[in-house]
Amino acid sequence: MQITAAMVKELRDASGAGMSACKNALVEANGDLKRASEILREKGLAAAAKKAGRVAAEGLVFVAVTEDRQKGVMVEVNSETDFVAKNENFVNFGKQVTDQALKSTAETVEALLEEKWAADPSQTVKDVLTQQISTIGENIGIRRFERYEVAENSAIIEYVHGGGRVGVMVEMNYSNGDGCGDACDNACTDAGKNICMQIAAMSPQYVCKNCVDPNYIASEKEFHTKQALAEGKPANIAEKMAEGRINKTFKEICLMEQEYVKEDGMSVAEYLRSVGKDHKCTPGVTRFVRYEKGEGIEKKEENFAEEVSKAMQG
Repeated sequence: MQITAAMVKELRDASGAGMSACKNALVEANGDLKRASEILREKGLAAAAKKAGRVAAEGLVFVAVTEDRQKGVMVEVNSETDFVAKNENFVNFGKQVTDQALKSTAETVEALLEEKWAADPSQTVKDVLTQQISTIGENIGIRRFERYEVAENSAIIEYVHGGGRVGVMVEMNYSNGDGCGDACDNACTDAGKNICMQIAAMSPQYVCKNCVDPNYIASEKEFHTKQALAEGKPANIAEKMAEGRINKTFKEICLMEQEYVKEDGMSVAEYLRSVGKDHKCTPGVTRFVRYEKGEGIEKKEENFAEEVSKAMQG
């Protein structure tokens, strides 16, 4: 059967695969579009399996929040190279995955992958991911996501830095917020954006010192006390030195204790109180999540000159 350009285009539009791959699949299927699609999927699965072991430590962080700011999700989608992370197909896929995760009830990546793809229920999220791997030519993975749903007098504020290198999502609460007007809402939203930027820049681990595991605090106090005693300090002085060192740690790991990056000499907690002075509601932080693309993934160190040399010899 003669394979026409129209047939190749139809298969390409449906699958997203390259022109030559579509033509070859149609030839193999003797012009049967359905069978050609199956062939592309089978080859895509094989290609994805080959790439599955390759490290994907680049990529982007995506965030989506509903218009009423009552629901939000943050997703990290990884690729092998920064070049692919800038690819239009990769970016569009990441946005679609994020929209899917926002509307989903899945609690894990594995469950999300098994869901029907919103844009084409005949496929699962995993099927579409496999197609992307085959089309783009790199290992791609949906690494993690976090979804927030909040009640009244709370809102989700988001921030993405560096075009997707770092993403932050914060649940802000507005105490005494009943009857707030637009000016108050805007001020609280602006405060939330500032808090997001603080988190992006300073990487706190906890909201406040009351959120820190008491066992961790006790362990740190014991460690610093022993250290001071070993330095020859009296017991009462050693205990005070340990308290001082723990408080210094709080200022590093606890958001509310950190120095506010936009105002020297002011903590984040003091900044939020200052916002509340001029408005009916005082904004606070209930929880936050910060993703940095590729964090914690061990990257393979490669010698580019050596790689090129091997390729030339090959």
